[in-house]
Amino acid sequence: MKRSSHAWLADGVVGGVLAGLVVAVWFFVVDTIAGRPFHTPAALAGVLTRQEVAAPTLRLVTAYTVVHFAVFALLGAAMAGAIASLRTPPRLLLGVLFGLVAQEIAFYAGLALSGGSRVAVVPWPHIVAANVLAGFALMGYLHRASQDQHPFGLAVLKGHPLLTQGLFTGLVGAGVVALWFFMLDVAAGHPLRTPAALGAALLFGASNAGTVEVNLGVVAAYTVVHLVAFFGAGVLFVAIAEQIERTPSLILLAAMAMIVLDAVVGTVLALGAQWVLGTLGVWSVVVANVLAVSAMGWYVWATHPLLRRRLREPVEMRV
Repeated sequence: MKRSSHAWLADGVVGGVLAGLVVAVWFFVVDTIAGRPFHTPAALAGVLTRQEVAAPTLRLVTAYTVVHFAVFALLGAAMAGAIASLRTPPRLLLGVLFGLVAQEIAFYAGLALSGGSRVAVVPWPHIVAANVLAGFALMGYLHRASQDQHPFGLAVLKGHPLLTQGLFTGLVGAGVVALWFFMLDVAAGHPLRTPAALGAALLFGASNAGTVEVNLGVVAAYTVVHLVAFFGAGVLFVAIAEQIERTPSLILLAAMAMIVLDAVVGTVLALGAQWVLGTLGVWSVVVANVLAVSAMGWYVWATHPLLRRRLREPVEMRV
């Protein structure tokens, strides 16, 4: 059944408000962790009104909240209208575009018009993370409200088994490495120091440990990079496993690929964050890589019975 443009716009307003709520909750959590509840809305209210804000007040936070949700309602309606005009179903990719384009433009345009500094008010990693999550929330609501029958979110992966298996394989490796460095950081008395240092070095160009500040934004930004990298590694693992299922003699090539992958990780760290490598210790990075390869290898082995069966058969090597 074709939906009217008014229905799409109404859903867009509601979805936009939900997206705004996601952003509000994100910054409330970030501010609370930093020991400054409601700092972000108060600071942004101060920028918009061009006045110095010593501490958050109910009036400032309330005023900014009204503006915040009004802007998100308009953005949601605009996005829903665009989707209706293009006759395309809501997609997570559109949510990313909504977060990284529409919301970013609206946010920085507001700062520019009010004369605020982009960096001094809110660090950009916090903004990007919040906006992408808000885009996902908007698309999720529009998908549900429109009763669209197309697969949404992770359900899209059902038609791509290689990507699905690669995703879970990568999550296993990423989780093992994250847990390893988290335990090392806790033992050293600096929780989350490693992802903060890697994020500062690889994403922001930090050149020494003295410039590293552990904050949720940098950790979240690096975590995204961490997960994406392991997703790629997971897809590679699964692709190699499926190739070995067809041609068991390629197991030597697979072993060489793992060695190359490990070397690539070391090279990236050495070139992009050499001082971090020295801070972590080469041994800890080597152990992390071994744990990741072992964990992903175990998961692939456990989920590919044909691979187990083929590798137990005599392998014919052709020269």
